[in-house]
Amino acid sequence: MSPPDSTFRAALAAFQAGRLPDAEKLCRALLATQSHHADALHLLGVISAQSGQLDPAIILLRRALAIQPANHMAHNNLGRYLQASGRLDEALASFRRALQLHPNFADAHHNLGLALRQNHEPQLAAAAIRRALEIRPDHAIALSNLGLVLQDQGLLDEAIASFRQASAVDPRFAEAHHNLGTALQSAGHVAEAVDSFRAAISLRPDFVEAHANLALALLLLGDFPGGWPEHEWRFKMKSLPPERHAAHPRWDGSAAAGRTILLYAEQGFGDTLMFVRYVPQVAARGLKVLFACQPELARLLANFPGVHQFIPSNAPAPQLQFDLQCPLASLPLAFRTTLETIPAATPYITPDPALVAHWRERITQAESGPSRLRVGLTWAGNPQHRNDARRSLTLAQLAPLFEVPDVTFYSLQKGTRAEQLPNGPHLIDMTPDLTDFADTAALIAHLDLVISVDTSIVHLAGAMAKPVFVLLPFLPDWRWLLGRTDSPWYPTAQFFRQPAPGDWATPIASAAARLANFGSP
Repeated sequence: MSPPDSTFRAALAAFQAGRLPDAEKLCRALLATQSHHADALHLLGVISAQSGQLDPAIILLRRALAIQPANHMAHNNLGRYLQASGRLDEALASFRRALQLHPNFADAHHNLGLALRQNHEPQLAAAAIRRALEIRPDHAIALSNLGLVLQDQGLLDEAIASFRQASAVDPRFAEAHHNLGTALQSAGHVAEAVDSFRAAISLRPDFVEAHANLALALLLLGDFPGGWPEHEWRFKMKSLPPERHAAHPRWDGSAAAGRTILLYAEQGFGDTLMFVRYVPQVAARGLKVLFACQPELARLLANFPGVHQFIPSNAPAPQLQFDLQCPLASLPLAFRTTLETIPAATPYITPDPALVAHWRERITQAESGPSRLRVGLTWAGNPQHRNDARRSLTLAQLAPLFEVPDVTFYSLQKGTRAEQLPNGPHLIDMTPDLTDFADTAALIAHLDLVISVDTSIVHLAGAMAKPVFVLLPFLPDWRWLLGRTDSPWYPTAQFFRQPAPGDWATPIASAAARLANFGSP
């Protein structure tokens, strides 16, 4: 065996043993004398990629392929690194080239499927991964990823079967158990999802997404004692902001009379409106409350009961002096909230009387005459919300509501979805003059009823003790629980739920029928 081959074999052995620095040193020593050693270039590229150096890895793989253009393994690895670098078109070309050279290369079929999924081609992605599984039926990772592609297409039963098969092939594959949990939950099998999330956590105790999803499943089932502690894992999620003010001690609900606490909003408007109800209880424990939240809620909540000092979150950071801190959505944990102890007394939000008088005059001017009911409508939420496609509607889908006679409808829809108004049925639209939630609350004060999908408007109307019909998807947000037509958080809310995923016609028809008799004995 020649010395270059001996050096490469030593480098490969070091790499396989996990000694990356030794393997890299040997590769570089070999390339110093044999700069066209394709296998050394390939291996050094793989080592660079595993060290997080994708650009150097891509350069090294291209050099190796210039020498060995028929190396299917190198084309496959190059595709992986190109995809990780965001160069998806080039990655797809690399995987396809690998398969031209080796049509039965299971890993390349699998990787091509992953790239096609990222390229929003789910049917082609599923076909590619199925081909990988024809070659390697025991490929647990491919089985799990096939499940993800099927779940993307709404094929939940098939996705569940694929995740179950992945878990059977490799019972210690934590991601497969977690993915099975998400699919079971989407299909409405929430208790089974809990078991799958717990199985994933037993295999990987620091599995952040599994903890976070376990929290949502437990809360959806009404298991608040189990759910609130798991809900704290949200701060470790990459998709959510980290906990702010963590340098200060977190209040855990224990006695702290005479101390100052910073309570702050951490997520959306709806969460702030929902959990602000706890502020008076915090103040009642003898704490001085500093309250920070979104500027859009400033006029509505600045003088909220129990608030000593209000801080809009967009204001220059003042030099606040406080002893303790707590995010609003962690207050239920601090108070050990159960279904029976939810502070559900409403109204806990009251609009400014001067604004109410202003909007009374505006409404009187806008209406052509009296009607039996004034009803506010919101048909869509924030399009950036991860579950928006499941919870939002188009205005046209609400057509059955407009068939109910003697009702004057007011649009409460803000954002880009309000652009549907000119082509839809007639609604009185004053939303251009709703500058913030204080204006919206003052307008809602004059309505008899609000009908909305799951948006912050539901929370605002519920907090004001205004009757609100809530149109919910088959798998709702955790706070609306399962199967109920009422809410323990908002006594004036009534739910109209999808009986199956995607079936909006049924709850809308039910809401229209209830609207026709609204106010009747």
